[in-house]
Amino acid sequence: MTAAGARARVRYVAVPADRAGQRLDNFLSGQLSGVPRSLIYRLVRTGQVRVNGARARPMRKLDVGDEVRIPPVQSADEHSPDIVPSRVEAIRACIIAREEAFLVLDKPAGVAVQRGSGLSWSLMDVLEEIEPDLRLVHRLDRGTSGLLVVARGYRAARELQRAFSGRRVEKRYLALRSTALSRTIT
Repeated sequence: MTAAGARARVRYVAVPADRAGQRLDNFLSGQLSGVPRSLIYRLVRTGQVRVNGARARPMRKLDVGDEVRIPPVQSADEHSPDIVPSRVEAIRACIIAREEAFLVLDKPAGVAVQRGSGLSWSLMDVLEEIEPDLRLVHRLDRGTSGLLVVARGYRAARELQRAFSGRRVEKRYLALRSTALSRTIT
């Protein structure tokens, strides 16, 4: 690709009101779907990503109207999630509540919430196929089943994350064992 061709693919994105206060690294993750966070951090660290024409740190909080320069990034096939229709329908069936600001899913054990090393897909990849702009509020381990709250949009995610971190959301855990406990746990 020529230098002019690469320059033509550079994007300049104005930060919308609903993303005000979001960290640069999280904003870029949303803009560069499927690109590993390690690459996003490298792009920021090397100055290829700029905010209002200047270098920025990944943790920088963005303001409404900030102009973010996003360089062209090729996402290799291995970074594209392996989403098949049967998987989408299986996850769609796990949605047990739909509210204006969020969804609640009954996450099955064995499904990773986010993609990691060696994983070809995640729950969030599938949810992106069902409804774009969903944001993770909290996580459940891959081997854990349970209710998962997913926000509809950045603003709802921010409010719900505050509710979780402020302990305004009550969590209850139930463990199943195949053998008796050796002592009582309180």
